[in-house]
Amino acid sequence: MDKLKLRQLHDEILDRVSEYYQLVHASEKEELFIPGESRINYAGRVFDEHEIRNLVDSSLEFWLTYGHYSRQFEEKLANYLGIRHALLVNSGSSANLLAFATLTSPLLKERQIKRGDEVITVAAGFPTTIAPIVQYGAIPVFVDIELETVNIDASQLERAFSPRTKAIMLAHTLGNPFDIKTVKSFCDRHGLWLIEDNCDALGSKYAGQFTGTWGDIGTSSFYPPHHLTMGEGGAVYTNDPLLHKIALSIRDWGRDCWCASGKDNTCGCRFTRQFGKLPRGYDHKYVYSHFGYNLKATDMQAAIGCAQLEKFPTFVEKRKANYAWLYKGLKDIRTIQIQRPYPESEPSWFGFLMTRTPEASFTRNELAQYLESHNIQTRNLFAGNIIMHPCFDTLQEGIDYRMIGDLTNTNRIMNDSLWIGVYPGMSNEKLEYMIQTIREFCGK
Repeated sequence: MDKLKLRQLHDEILDRVSEYYQLVHASEKEELFIPGESRINYAGRVFDEHEIRNLVDSSLEFWLTYGHYSRQFEEKLANYLGIRHALLVNSGSSANLLAFATLTSPLLKERQIKRGDEVITVAAGFPTTIAPIVQYGAIPVFVDIELETVNIDASQLERAFSPRTKAIMLAHTLGNPFDIKTVKSFCDRHGLWLIEDNCDALGSKYAGQFTGTWGDIGTSSFYPPHHLTMGEGGAVYTNDPLLHKIALSIRDWGRDCWCASGKDNTCGCRFTRQFGKLPRGYDHKYVYSHFGYNLKATDMQAAIGCAQLEKFPTFVEKRKANYAWLYKGLKDIRTIQIQRPYPESEPSWFGFLMTRTPEASFTRNELAQYLESHNIQTRNLFAGNIIMHPCFDTLQEGIDYRMIGDLTNTNRIMNDSLWIGVYPGMSNEKLEYMIQTIREFCGK
């Protein structure tokens, strides 16, 4: 078959994909919302025919692993964030693992994080922000949070610091930027690394600059509930060329070579150099400078991500608008406290978090059960307090981890907080129904 006929067949397949989308998926968006009967999920995929066309186009190429869509996504994400380097990985949790592993590289010399070094963080959040610290034998030092922002209480940083402190690793809680200027200044003053877990905050800004780009390394997740999705996926990004080199090595099995998959000797030193104690001229494609992983995503995932990035700015604006709608409708209720941002920040909200106040006559679970019984999906703030979970049962305070104070506010959030969705697919009718239902419950 000649090239013209192949191109015609290719285009015909993609046109039929568009037709299928209109028949099957487009109709899902037109379903009538029935208050009390229709389910309001906290998150969902927002897509159109372009994501499916890209996916099928990639499948027809059948490259499967890292390829041209992956490179395109990395370039587009880096351009969007205004940062030099972005690496696509297979999940946000892998992104956190890769970001932390990068800082354990011997190439960083005296700044290398080693076993027994300390990393300041918070216990209120998702477990895979903490897991890499523990897995690499470092010591997490847990600082309490502020009730209003549900982010780190930066006034406690000096108390948390010790001669063994090497880094700070924090998430922007539900898209709400933490006090970046204070934290960054503290890191600069003490020569600490800053890892921004930006998995819930892609598109958020602090003082006009995107979160994830203030620290040494930022991470993102592209799991379906997140700000953009490719099913499974994540990213690590940095402005530092050395950190990028290390992260690329660890992502790709720990190899020393940087030749792209399927390419040979673009490094120019495949059979000509001495590496470690290996024979001179040992194939550079099989030289390993780090203990690494295979954390790459597939090109089919990246194809979806490329289409998502095209519409991503509209996702951010819709999340902001949905949060503002809920805030306006619920801000006067005295029995719940709503998460608030810092004055200099512009959150790309992941969720709408509410904490029962001391004067409330109901429990968090009673509110959650009421909302769920009215078909409104709720979520706790992830682990609440990670130290309370079975994964910490074998760890000893003062040896395997440290706490600054008794984490009073962290425990308040664990016991008294829940959140509902603000994702871009949320209609105004759903937002109004959620407001009405919460007001009815709190009125009781």
